[in-house]
Amino acid sequence: MSQVKSRMERMPRPAVFLTPAEERRHRKEKLAGAFRIFSRCGFDEGVAGHITARDPERLDHFWVNPFGMHFSQIRASDLLLVNDHGEVVEGEREVNAAAFAIHSRIHRARPDVIAAAHAHSLNGKAWSSLGRLLDPLTQDACAFYEDHAVFDDYSGVVYDADEGDRIAKTLGDKKAVILSNHGLLTVGQTVDEAAWWFITMDRSCQAQLLAEAAGEPRKIPQETAKLTHSQVGLPLVGWFQFQPLWDRVTREQPDLFD
Repeated sequence: MSQVKSRMERMPRPAVFLTPAEERRHRKEKLAGAFRIFSRCGFDEGVAGHITARDPERLDHFWVNPFGMHFSQIRASDLLLVNDHGEVVEGEREVNAAAFAIHSRIHRARPDVIAAAHAHSLNGKAWSSLGRLLDPLTQDACAFYEDHAVFDDYSGVVYDADEGDRIAKTLGDKKAVILSNHGLLTVGQTVDEAAWWFITMDRSCQAQLLAEAAGEPRKIPQETAKLTHSQVGLPLVGWFQFQPLWDRVTREQPDLFD
């Protein structure tokens, strides 16, 4: 554990900002980048999916993608600022009603959460239909060991804030929730972290689906899974795992900063 602590101490850290305006710009840029990366991963499907980032000054407001805009085209300037009544305070387009119903309640219930990500990814949807938690089959899956939940109450498109409250309650203090017959939702202390947890959770769903199709997978023992969670499941680790993806997308698609 001392070696893990030493590595963590040497790891880069998220930027610290002197003003809310600087932090707001940073969060919006990371949000735009996360959408571009989600598109590259194939997480976009029609108008479904949303990632949000809490405003650093108006804490009951969040930034979100415009309804109906393709993830691959989103720029920082396209993002909408939405208040706790679902009203667009800044921006020219409409907000996805389902995004407000879910994310507003997540942000209200979890003051520690800066960002939340939800999309209808293929592997996430497939796994969600089983109504099960992920097993600790791989090192990456251990990031979610005893740190995710299943919301087993699908009732159609989430337009009701009461259902958003139930999702938030099921999530509790964990980093992710599997929405049965729907998809995945992840949260984080940074946009980077929330986005990375979604990416690696979707791939963990894929890995378990493939493993179970091939045979009977061997689970990582409980104590080892707990230890591995302490190594790969921390907020700083989630943030850091996103950085290579961020570096790539910003070099290849600098228009996201517009």
